[in-house]
Amino acid sequence: MPLLTCHRIKNPLEGIPYDELMSEVTAYAKEEGLEDIVLLLKKGALVGQDKDSPQASTALTEDDRDILRTEVTSRWKHPKILYFTIILNSIAAAIQGWDQTGSNGANLTFDVAFGIPNNSPACGDSATCNKNQWIVGLINAIPYITIWLFAGWLSDPLNNLLGRKGTIFFAAIFSLLAPIGAAFTQTWGQLVACRVMLGIGMGLKEVTVPVYSAENAPTNIRGGLVMSWQVWTAFGIFLGTCANLAVANTGRISWRLQLGSAFIPAVPLVLGIWFCPESPRWLIIKGRHRDAYNSLLRLRNSNLQAARDLYMIHSQLVVEKKALIESGFAKNNNMFARFIELFTVPRLRRATQASGIVMIAQQMCGINIISFYSSTVFSLAGANDMHALLASFGFGLINFIFAWPAVWTIDSFGRRGLLLFTFPQMFWTLLAAGLCFYIPQSSTAHLGMVAFFIYLFDAVPLSHREIGMAWAVATNNFWASILSLTFPKMLRALTPQGAFGFYAGLNVIALVIIFLFLPETKQRSLEELDYVFAVPTRTHAKYQLTQVLPWWIKRYIFRRKDSTCPELYRIKERLAERVIPDNGDEAGKKMCTEQTEAV
Repeated sequence: MPLLTCHRIKNPLEGIPYDELMSEVTAYAKEEGLEDIVLLLKKGALVGQDKDSPQASTALTEDDRDILRTEVTSRWKHPKILYFTIILNSIAAAIQGWDQTGSNGANLTFDVAFGIPNNSPACGDSATCNKNQWIVGLINAIPYITIWLFAGWLSDPLNNLLGRKGTIFFAAIFSLLAPIGAAFTQTWGQLVACRVMLGIGMGLKEVTVPVYSAENAPTNIRGGLVMSWQVWTAFGIFLGTCANLAVANTGRISWRLQLGSAFIPAVPLVLGIWFCPESPRWLIIKGRHRDAYNSLLRLRNSNLQAARDLYMIHSQLVVEKKALIESGFAKNNNMFARFIELFTVPRLRRATQASGIVMIAQQMCGINIISFYSSTVFSLAGANDMHALLASFGFGLINFIFAWPAVWTIDSFGRRGLLLFTFPQMFWTLLAAGLCFYIPQSSTAHLGMVAFFIYLFDAVPLSHREIGMAWAVATNNFWASILSLTFPKMLRALTPQGAFGFYAGLNVIALVIIFLFLPETKQRSLEELDYVFAVPTRTHAKYQLTQVLPWWIKRYIFRRKDSTCPELYRIKERLAERVIPDNGDEAGKKMCTEQTEAV
């Protein structure tokens, strides 16, 4: 079967003759003061270009080959400092989850304490109830409004000025102080102010930590380690539900302790981040190549791997800079210019679109309505405060347990594959949870079945860098703020059945969007992703509709096991190749056709 088009992944060193490559490495080492490791850099460049080439085979010793084999056969064997870095990044993620869950439990009582009850009969007339529901929604939403409005965007200049480590430390200070301040507030306005501070810390971490993890991690485990942000956010949600339960019987101050407890995980983050190595990519961008090499020596198992990754990162940054300059953009390092480039440079625009799809879909699926308001939902299902907190504890536990399969499978099945599998499951479980509210509250099955389907919903396993991540985080938190702001009102206006049904329908829409427009990034290096996003969006959508969908129907509906799915990306086993643009060029079309027929 002929392919729709022909697109290939490029290695920045592909096609460079041996003598020219060695000359470029020598010049690089001299320019950056790395003459003492020039032989190691040459060997690393050959491995990066093609470790199975005759030149690389000649240069490599048996010990070198063992190192490269171990890289494949023992992909989780890495230096302790890499895992220490990932642990601290995981703590940063746990802070996000704990911050969410503190307000989840506090929602049951803080509104009455501040004189803004939002449930009948405590709030009196309907107009007062309506106003108070919006105020409670604002209190819950204000950290996310802060993130998308300005905190997420601050990460770009702060990363440029302070580096990854410095930005994370700065964010951790806010995450330490804001919960403590929230615990001592006397008016709901003061609580809003403290939660603005909380949003600053959350936004800076949410942008920087995944970038920092991705830039430090080797390609073969990058997906799993970056996905650990979601896992440890889930762990933070679980810890938050534990803390909510632990202080549930402390009387009138319970909501204060629930909000204030989120300072606890910020302490080790503030103290530990300075012991981690700085991002090698950030150091190279700043011209600190020696420091980048030293950082890689701490993050990799051998000098060879450190030298290879150093030169590969440098080479890709050179290619990126050249491509952006040729495009007519990136004439300076201005943040606003780089923001515009997210939507004007085709490859950046497609990456921006893909990240936006994932972030919007995360909110459309409805997981955050449970994270933010599970205690309120269970309370409306007939539970008292303690039972609502216990049910939320169950949600937190299941959320954490079933986040692990995503980490272990994301580099095998890919982000896109997992999303396409999970969204249909979230649709029917969320819909079933809403329908269970029709069971009479007098029945013991009412609360039990609501909790059961919410738990099933939660058991479904679910993923230019600074400014790009800032855009993705801003998109995510914009919709999170809309969700958090409107859900209290939606629960009363549409009833739980209508609210859950609404989000179930959004899962279907998100599924279609992901299927058509989200490319797979499984086991691609950060550099290779530039070439994945070189494929036009229209080409990708047409490929999904005309090639993948018919294959899926043949394979899984008609059970034709001999049916094969045609590939969009053409990747040689030994060498990642250059993108051949499908731009009407006859030579390019002929080359694609010949290679397609050869397959």
